[in-house]
Amino acid sequence: MDGITNSIVKYRKTIIVFFIILVLICGILSLFVDVNYNLVDYLPKEAQSTMALEIMKEEFDESLPNASVMVKNVSLMEAVEYKEKIASIDGITQVIWLDDMMDITQPLAMGDADTIESFYKDGNALFSISIAKGKEKDACEDIYKLIGEENAIAGEAVDLVGIRDEAETTVVRAFLILLPIIIFILLLTTSSWLEPLLFLLSIGVAVIINMGTSIFLGEVSFITNSISPILQLACSLDYAVFLLHSFQANRKKYASAEEAMARAVKESIPTVAASAATTLFGFLALLFMSFGIGADLGLVLAKGIVLSFISVMVFLPAITLGMTKLIDKTRHREFLSGTKNIGKVLLKIAVPMTIIILIIIVPAFLGQSRTEFLYGNDVLDTASRYSRDRLMIEESFGQSTAIAILVPKGDIAREQQLHEELNEVDHVTGVVSFAGETGAVIPPEFPDEDITKQFYSENYARIIAYADTGSEGDIAFQTVENIHEKAEALYGDGFYTLGRSTNLYDMKKLTEKDNLAVNLIAVAAIFLVLLVTFKSVVLPFILVLAIETGIWINLSIPYFTGTPINFLGYLVLSTIQLGATVDYAILLTNTYLANRKLMPKYEAMKVSLGTAFKSILVSALILSTAGFTLYLTSSNRYTADIGLLLGRGTLLSLTMVVCFLPILLFVFDRAIQRTTYRAEFY
Repeated sequence: MDGITNSIVKYRKTIIVFFIILVLICGILSLFVDVNYNLVDYLPKEAQSTMALEIMKEEFDESLPNASVMVKNVSLMEAVEYKEKIASIDGITQVIWLDDMMDITQPLAMGDADTIESFYKDGNALFSISIAKGKEKDACEDIYKLIGEENAIAGEAVDLVGIRDEAETTVVRAFLILLPIIIFILLLTTSSWLEPLLFLLSIGVAVIINMGTSIFLGEVSFITNSISPILQLACSLDYAVFLLHSFQANRKKYASAEEAMARAVKESIPTVAASAATTLFGFLALLFMSFGIGADLGLVLAKGIVLSFISVMVFLPAITLGMTKLIDKTRHREFLSGTKNIGKVLLKIAVPMTIIILIIIVPAFLGQSRTEFLYGNDVLDTASRYSRDRLMIEESFGQSTAIAILVPKGDIAREQQLHEELNEVDHVTGVVSFAGETGAVIPPEFPDEDITKQFYSENYARIIAYADTGSEGDIAFQTVENIHEKAEALYGDGFYTLGRSTNLYDMKKLTEKDNLAVNLIAVAAIFLVLLVTFKSVVLPFILVLAIETGIWINLSIPYFTGTPINFLGYLVLSTIQLGATVDYAILLTNTYLANRKLMPKYEAMKVSLGTAFKSILVSALILSTAGFTLYLTSSNRYTADIGLLLGRGTLLSLTMVVCFLPILLFVFDRAIQRTTYRAEFY
């Protein structure tokens, strides 16, 4: 260890040059990291909708409709003209309208009213269109030019454009708000105007390197791209704070700054490594999600924690030694220094707070498991055109979603039967198929190929059902299940379905499997870290219980308030909150164990709270601020919900550590003494 620390001090100039070069390279590489904005791509290969999508790509020229265009105040013939103009736009592979369902030269009264009103109502025409992957932005812009401001376009493809526009600015907006707040918080607890900048510099270097090295992953999701830099900064900033505080303490003991830094690095590595390990394992637990977005986010965040640790232990000492004189010249009094007596105050409120926690812990545990989830990636900015257009279409035509059913080709009579039975499914407003339009007596070889290719490939027949349910929710998912039942009765397991609602339905099923597995893995991994750290059997249970209680309360709030949350926020938060905030419990417990050897438990806790509270508070304020900043700056539901849950969860973890954990340590004092290696309590 001495050799490593001495080398860091000795070769500090070389280290600084190396990191500068690495940051420049990674900064450039980060500009070329591909970002994926479609979460459907992260569904596992064995998911029903994923297999259906692969078949669709291989077998059919046109994809499933993924957007709707509404043109107001048009006649039937004018609508046909708009249909032709939309179809001519680059990137549009298919346009479906009323004339595909019936002969519009005949009186409309002769057709099915529900079908007609799904496409033409009160003089407004609604077109179902398919936009090719990668062409969404340009195609939408051309459609906007064609239809003008008074008409509307909405759907999955449009949402992707909105998400892309929003995600590209989220990180910048968040950092512009977050950095001044972090600097202000750090200034309150440091004794030099320069120290906060050194903290941010060391972690900022790690963030840039992390972003640049993601190029070797091929691509990252827009969620990972948006939140990982902020979470990495917030979760690892206290590593830098701990090292520099240790450096300042050792400068009083050693004659030279070099000796003080070498000692500080040696002292800090075990503590910071333990802190980083809990966060690291919390992030790595996400890799075990069936839904690939977990591995995407977990890997980048885990990589970021490792890089932050290296940067703090290698780069920060080097740059700090080069600025020691400047640090000394920029000294100021510590603004937040009166916390040593906070222990007495916290212990006074700990008992009533614990009683409240014990009252709500069971309802919170039960409530968090009953939270209603959302699975879509809607844009929350109601002022945007994306939201306005969606509401305009829903007001005129109601909610609508398209579901494609792929069945083996060759039995047109069975296709017609399925067509008819799908029309009987609740909330299905229309069905488009070859058999349904021509009847079972006309073989597909007879009509023109341009007509049949919409419905038939070499191996499959395609039937499209339109439902008035929207893309998610109990009714939407029940409709998907009803469609599955009809298809299964006729084709067994030889059918496939796809569409936005089926994608979200598959996400729902995966979430139900991932919730328990991911949480158990995270808890088990962090439990082992705590077991090794404290060499105690009882303490890991106590610390995990304290933080998990905060998590249960946090995740139960949406249930008791009747507010659904995005499923990804729920999955990710439980691991992030546990991994990132258990450090607060570790710091307090370590301090308490040291003091407990010297004094009775009450006095030991009072002193420990006074010693550790400031560090815990600063770390929690930074992480909580990062979460709330994501919530306030992002109009995407995935990112916003993660931010809200993280911000609120961090404050709850802080409360658990300073109010609930002390009482647990008191109650289990004797058990801790008996099951902890060399406890040596007073």
